[in-house]
Amino acid sequence: MTLPEAIQARLYTQLDCLSVILEVADKETLARKSPPEKWSAVQNLAHLARYHEVFLDRLERIRTEPRPLLPRYSAEEDPAWPEWSDLPLEEVQAQLGSLRGRLIAAIDQLPGSDLSRTAIHSRLGEMTVVEWLEFFLLHEAHHLYRVFQLARLRHTKV
Repeated sequence: MTLPEAIQARLYTQLDCLSVILEVADKETLARKSPPEKWSAVQNLAHLARYHEVFLDRLERIRTEPRPLLPRYSAEEDPAWPEWSDLPLEEVQAQLGSLRGRLIAAIDQLPGSDLSRTAIHSRLGEMTVVEWLEFFLLHEAHHLYRVFQLARLRHTKV
């Protein structure tokens, strides 16, 4: 099995959109929760960075265990989330960049036979590494879209 070009391209470039998204907003806008009980733009990015760590751990389990059961990830149930959610934008961006580099390296080093290994998601069922990557990138795109929306807030509601 080989990694589809579309997945590889998005893995390498999807976060490049952040320079465009973030240039329109000030730090106050990026830190504002909207609505107040939801995450800010920075917290959405922190969630993506934290999820990189979670995904790297999951990838290792998929590589070393036969068909592991991987429960749905919930930031609210993650003991590490409160620390991540309080990080400043600069730290979040640095962590996100570093973790993306680690993820790319891990994927680039996978033998093709490992791409067909599977794990079972508690809601989505059994998926290959390729499908897990697609799921990861779609999840990431959802949060990037939310950051785009929040970065464009000018004291208005979303």
